[in-house]
Amino acid sequence: MTDAELKQLVASLAAAQKETDRQLKATDRQLKATDRQVKESGKQIGGLGNKFGDFAEGMALPSLEQIFQRHFGVDQMLPGRRFRKGKDELELELVGAVNGQRRTVVAAEVKNHLNERELEKFVRNLERFFHFLPQFKGYKLLGVLAAVDCSREMEKRAHQQGVYVARMHGDIFRLKVPRGFKPRDFSS
Repeated sequence: MTDAELKQLVASLAAAQKETDRQLKATDRQLKATDRQVKESGKQIGGLGNKFGDFAEGMALPSLEQIFQRHFGVDQMLPGRRFRKGKDELELELVGAVNGQRRTVVAAEVKNHLNERELEKFVRNLERFFHFLPQFKGYKLLGVLAAVDCSREMEKRAHQQGVYVARMHGDIFRLKVPRGFKPRDFSS
């Protein structure tokens, strides 16, 4: 290879390297733009999920109030509350109390889709209930999960945990209590 050919090869390689660098910078800009779009889409999807959750809660609350009155005999209700103790928090959609001799409190949460994680979280919340609402100590505590979407298997799992399940039928929620169901008293 002659000096002239070598110089031409080096010049050609330098030009190719410059083009590769330019393409890498353009690809990097495209990836950054795509990353921003993905993050924005994630925020929008999260916002839709929150709105659907609010919608489900709004749909469930009137049904839950009727269930609390008819099935449990609740005479005092606290809808949609966040209870705080220091930095610790408990959120329930509805708490109802039966005063007098029966002294029972019923706590409900609404879920778009009931899954194992949500069931476990609800059970843990019921176990922490009296930490946030000590005024109900001495009351029996029952739990109700209202679910827009709930498989038969998850409904069965909730019942095995001693939790009532209210499922959406049309535009109302109905409490279905299977034969032999033993609700768990979460006060003990």
